[in-house]
Amino acid sequence: MSPPAAVANADRVAPLVVITGASSGIGLALADAYAQRGWRLALIARRVDVLHEWVSGHAPQAGRVLCLCADVRRVDEIVAAGHRVMAEMGVPDVVIANAGISVGVDTAEASDLAVLQEIYATNVIGMAATFQPYLAPMQQARRGALVGIGSVGGIRGLPGHGGYCASKAAVISYCESLRVEQRAHGLRVVTLLPGFVATPLTQSNPYPMPFLMRPDAFAAQALKAIDQGVSRRVIPWPMGLVATLLRWLPDALFDRLMAGRPRKPRRAPAEE
Repeated sequence: MSPPAAVANADRVAPLVVITGASSGIGLALADAYAQRGWRLALIARRVDVLHEWVSGHAPQAGRVLCLCADVRRVDEIVAAGHRVMAEMGVPDVVIANAGISVGVDTAEASDLAVLQEIYATNVIGMAATFQPYLAPMQQARRGALVGIGSVGGIRGLPGHGGYCASKAAVISYCESLRVEQRAHGLRVVTLLPGFVATPLTQSNPYPMPFLMRPDAFAAQALKAIDQGVSRRVIPWPMGLVATLLRWLPDALFDRLMAGRPRKPRRAPAEE
């Protein structure tokens, strides 16, 4: 799919970034960071009213922002949103699959199987569905970056966090496969692994969160990593050292370290 002629005019030459889960937390911080750079924005979230409210406070960006209501768990819906983005704004330069949920699960509770399914539908299938409509046009253009938001939680499984950790481990592997596949097409695939960021997803965590970051601080480092085209980066870097240690820690020591650690609360999922 080639960019429509309507987007070739001079007032649309600024690069375009697509961000899912853009209504709060990391997604909104990334939108703000790219807006400050003068990029055009395609922002996708379930709470589109929040997006419109944010845009109203950024008058200079009026006409350069497209806000769409879509749920990444609904594949047809998020794919259709992607096609609309390209019809109205052209082929993006960066696509950030940020939408995700984090909620504790207990496999002994039958009701949590549905929660586990929702976590995978959002964090894994939703990411693939986000990227899908843009792949062929970006391959044709032989440029652009696909950015998957993983987590240091994908390095090892944490108590009560089996759904989230497993989904983010899947994200890491999925993005690695995608990176190798797309290299021949001139596309970059960047996997970002946040540590603890002060967002709605972490505010109920009942355990210490070392190196806790503000969303805007994360966004600043994320943009640098995307610019550099790194394959994978843990943010902030001290959490990268912790992640490396946890990855290579023998199981017996890891199990002892995790013993008695508070579990992620079981609750109704809330998408970022």
